[in-house]
Amino acid sequence: MDVLKKVQIKEQEPEVRVNNFEEVCLGYSIEEAIEEGSRCIQCKNPRCVKGCPVSIDIPGFIKKIVDKDIKGAFEVINEYSSLPAVCGRVCPQEVQCEQVCIRGIKGEPVAIGKLERFTADWARENNVMPESKSTPNGRKVAVIGSGPAGLSCARELANWGYNVTIFEALHEPGGVLVYGIPEFRLPKERVVKPEIENVKALGVKIETNVIVGKTVTIDELMDVEGYEAVFIGSGAGLPNFMGIPGENANGVFSANEYLTRNNLMKAFDRTYDTPIITGGRVAVVGGGNVAMDAARTALRLGAEVTIVYRRGESELPARTEEVHHAKEEGIKFMFLTNPKEILVNENGWVKGMKCVRMELGEEDSSGRRRPVEIEGSDFVIDVDSVIMSLGTSPNPLISSTTKGLETNKYKCIIADETTGMTSREGVFAGGDAVTGSATVILAMGAGKAAAKAINQYLKSKDS
Repeated sequence: MDVLKKVQIKEQEPEVRVNNFEEVCLGYSIEEAIEEGSRCIQCKNPRCVKGCPVSIDIPGFIKKIVDKDIKGAFEVINEYSSLPAVCGRVCPQEVQCEQVCIRGIKGEPVAIGKLERFTADWARENNVMPESKSTPNGRKVAVIGSGPAGLSCARELANWGYNVTIFEALHEPGGVLVYGIPEFRLPKERVVKPEIENVKALGVKIETNVIVGKTVTIDELMDVEGYEAVFIGSGAGLPNFMGIPGENANGVFSANEYLTRNNLMKAFDRTYDTPIITGGRVAVVGGGNVAMDAARTALRLGAEVTIVYRRGESELPARTEEVHHAKEEGIKFMFLTNPKEILVNENGWVKGMKCVRMELGEEDSSGRRRPVEIEGSDFVIDVDSVIMSLGTSPNPLISSTTKGLETNKYKCIIADETTGMTSREGVFAGGDAVTGSATVILAMGAGKAAAKAINQYLKSKDS
């Protein structure tokens, strides 16, 4: 065994997977997991733990794998994470725990994410479930949103004995895990739903089709229904657009709409009467993970896909793994290019996109070089549909219907970075509703931290 290199994980071949929505990555066998786990040198001061937003005892669970105690490995992870099978698939380990892995100094870091996925999958397949450690204390806490932040917060509170109800606006729980991430990256029936059931098994109730701010307000939850605290984990589902001519044409989608219709409304399944008409040539504007997801989805629905990004390849914010998979599958990239206008035919449908070449200038506030238009470099690309993947913002409905809840200029709820406490007493918030669009694991970390703060807040009311 070459200890400097990861044990390679099996994947569907590109020419096969572009024709289906089955998971691309096939996971480790138990033998492969043990071999990969044995690369961990069990540091006395493990930097990987500090790189994990939920502080999983990474050397601890890996040691259990090497000892062939997979149940024990799951129990270690379960002390810290409510969604290990999800995080093992979509968490950006390469810039978190794996980035600081000591093994990575002279070789490749340990495949921590793939080992977490293996452990969680083994537990599910062998009917190993987390158990509640507390008796009910009779106190009610409301959680708004059943995405990663809400599920993480609810799970922690339930483990401390709280009576937790999650209020979800959509008809299925899971938030971005079910509407935003494609099946080929995160299977819903096999992975997401069982992890949600694990949270429900702790006593957490989930009410769907409840739009907080319309169906019920936070004020009513607290003043009328007797919830002593509320956690807002409603995410950031309001898509951003460029404001260019033609953006309202037929055939222009936000990535949120496109992915929701495919993932939650089953547009990819021909037995469902919910198709997406995108035409043969699709341009995806943006360079993040959501852009990769939208592009790879459009490809599987039969389109020829080009990703249009205003910066260079080295500035792509998407995960390296996702960019690699997109390229393998035949998706084209058009770098240093920015749309100026969407061209529309006489029937109101997209017929092309006018673009301009860009060059990188001085650094902006994000530390990246600012893209600048090259004068006179306009050109047109022929497309039938355009998917805008330019980030998202929180929906202002909750903040606008809650007394004393302060937001910033981006409509993000203002909350303490450590506790999630907002300007309204008893109301806490975390995840994308506070930070804007970010990652699943950061949302989970915020939910977990807020749960701790809620517990301390409610206990302080008794003293």
